[in-house]
Amino acid sequence: MKKSILILIVAIFIGQSSFSQGLSESVKKKFTIGADFFTDIWYGVPDGVDTRTINQGATVFGMLNFPLGEGMTSFSIGLGIRNHNMYSDSRIMDVKADTITFTQIPDGVSYRRSKVNLVYIDLPVEFKIRFNSGFKVTVGFKAGWNIDSKTKYYGDDFDAPIGRKVKSKSIRHLESFSYGPTLRIGYKFVSLYSYYQISDAFTRNLGPELRPFSIGLTITPF
Repeated sequence: MKKSILILIVAIFIGQSSFSQGLSESVKKKFTIGADFFTDIWYGVPDGVDTRTINQGATVFGMLNFPLGEGMTSFSIGLGIRNHNMYSDSRIMDVKADTITFTQIPDGVSYRRSKVNLVYIDLPVEFKIRFNSGFKVTVGFKAGWNIDSKTKYYGDDFDAPIGRKVKSKSIRHLESFSYGPTLRIGYKFVSLYSYYQISDAFTRNLGPELRPFSIGLTITPF
């Protein structure tokens, strides 16, 4: 899934330039295609578990824009794919357990990486104000449907110094839906981006009360 998202991002940035050259300005204003590049600050992390400072993620999206009156305000609705990562010093030992728990990696166990990956299909809605100077402010909200989840661990076994890669898919007890507000403040095709997920990633009492706060950049070349 991660490779698919990266391929999609590259395709957008390579293909948009030649595609948009043949479109009129009025048509271009009706569509927005872009990508968010962000790091996640994770709330609700279990006691004793430390997350990495940078937890990189990305979203690719397309929006259909509707002008509101004769001013510079518009309403947009679209579709996107959102990818979150949480890197930590812990593992989910059993992704199919009755209750999902994170087990801290013992001292002395060598490992390169341990992460949880969550992927959603998004339905975003936004209100945007553009100024003649190129400055813009966008306030929105999006709901997502979980379509993929997995854990990855690269390191030694807990009970023996044998390096290996462990990948487990379809983590149990994830909430199907996620939702929260978004905010972008930018100039022309670059914006500061933030998203706060109101909903927990896991079903209450069946997993930790994890939820991400994403901050980063949005690039909208078209």
